Amino acid sequence: MTSTREGLTPQQARRLRMGIGAAAMVAMAVVLILRLGDGSSLQSLGLYGAAFVLSGSVIEMSRRGRTRLGMWVLGAGFVLVLGADLLL
Repeated sequence: MTSTREGLTPQQARRLRMGIGAAAMVAMAVVLILRLGDGSSLQSLGLYGAAFVLSGSVIEMSRRGRTRLGMWVLGAGFVLVLGADLLL
């Protein structure tokens, strides 16, 4: 009895998560540019800069096959960055 597995192949999952990481990187770059023009505090700019770097690290993790870990890191990192930005 054979079972058919539906869903993404590992390569498709890596590409999808790399795309999500790239989209997050673009979004953080836009927010960072808007914050620069807004005259925000240096702490806020540093947080969004860290999120930008975090997005790049997720792309690298996905490229090396650590897709689930990368998505957890991306999600947790963004929650921390947004939470810290709201509190500061």
